[in-house]
Amino acid sequence: MAIVTTIRKSCTVNPLKMSQPVGGALAFMGLRNTMPLLHGSQGCTSFGLVLFVRHFKEAIPLQTTAMSEVATVLGGYENIEQAILNIYKRTKPDLIGICSTGVTEIKGDDVEGFIKLFRMNHPEFTDYPIVYVSTPDFSGAFQDGWDKAVTRIIEALVPAQVLARDPRHVNVLPGCHITAGDIDELHEIFENFGMEAVFLPDLSGSLDGHIPDDFTPTTLGGIGVDEIVQMGSANWTIAIGAQMSAAAQALQARSGVPFRLFERLCGLRPNDEFFAFLSEISGRPVPAKYRRQRSQLIDAMLDGHFYTGGRKLAIGAEPDLLYDIASLLHEMGAEIVAAVTTTASPVLEKLAVDEVLIGDLEDLEIRASARGADLLLTHAHGRQMAARLELPFFRIGLPIFDRLGAAHIVTVGYKGTRNLIFSMANLLMEHNETYHKPTPDSWRRAAQEEAV
Repeated sequence: MAIVTTIRKSCTVNPLKMSQPVGGALAFMGLRNTMPLLHGSQGCTSFGLVLFVRHFKEAIPLQTTAMSEVATVLGGYENIEQAILNIYKRTKPDLIGICSTGVTEIKGDDVEGFIKLFRMNHPEFTDYPIVYVSTPDFSGAFQDGWDKAVTRIIEALVPAQVLARDPRHVNVLPGCHITAGDIDELHEIFENFGMEAVFLPDLSGSLDGHIPDDFTPTTLGGIGVDEIVQMGSANWTIAIGAQMSAAAQALQARSGVPFRLFERLCGLRPNDEFFAFLSEISGRPVPAKYRRQRSQLIDAMLDGHFYTGGRKLAIGAEPDLLYDIASLLHEMGAEIVAAVTTTASPVLEKLAVDEVLIGDLEDLEIRASARGADLLLTHAHGRQMAARLELPFFRIGLPIFDRLGAAHIVTVGYKGTRNLIFSMANLLMEHNETYHKPTPDSWRRAAQEEAV
């Protein structure tokens, strides 16, 4: 069992984590015709906007209450009021999702009270969906913001009543480490079991890199408010990632829908459990295509372990992604010599490492160098570290701004796991050839030694 340690130092060097408001805003982007709104300064919103644009390579809907120094001291009601009115007048979204930031949290703005006052002053907005989530960026991390936003969406929009169950209807609550490509793959898996899956949030409809027929200033797709309201009619809720446990419990408390939590969907055993569960709740056998994909994954693990077995790896990622990828690599025979994450989570203690650090990329670099790591895995901000250490660099998580197709990476299911193994094994093979390629001098010396 891993020991979880929080690094205490004067400042963060080369940050690994991203803030809660960014995670909350991304969750709102998985809702159709929605406008995320950060309650804070323009700089806070600009940071998140640039990060998302660089990662997804898409236009990102994200607004701000533009708090100035004076407004911060006096209170932000007028800024929230004007922001909501302007957004509704210009874009007509189905929902406005508000995330707090550090400056307004420190001031202590009562945003829930502001929203009640706004509805009193503007009766036409009495039933209009406005969802607020507290996401202070001076605590927690990206994963926490996502989790809180999804939980708050459920509490605000799902009716507190038990509806008639539809045996084909399944709710899916994906963690922030599940990409748009992953959700597309999961959609297909559920369809092949004869089930209709509703994802909250659903980035596959909004940030999957498609060209819309007409421009819209809000989110392009995702789950609609009407679909969220009907989530209480599902037969089951499937939560992916430990971070989604609170959201699944909130949905069960409001609607009585039972849930099953899958902490991982990358690897052989986790997918065996996942497909067996789908077969059980659907009443159908596992389709032949997935039996073949399972066989292909086993063969890929056999082929790939020659390149991953015995390798020393250093990983930095959000807790659920760290647990997902590190567990797979451990099962492939690799040794995790350095593991750094962003926030506390119950899954961290389950990792097959001696210690997990809650720290930054500097901590990861120090340990990767001291412990002789062979492969580095983290997001794009680790590229300079990899160059300094002359290590092969495998990009995981968010942001990945120096490569195309980050939103379409698939690691779930048998097929996604197989492709991930191939990608990492190929990277290790390529690095080995690049840095250990025999030179003409070495060939000459080898020939001379053989002749002697």
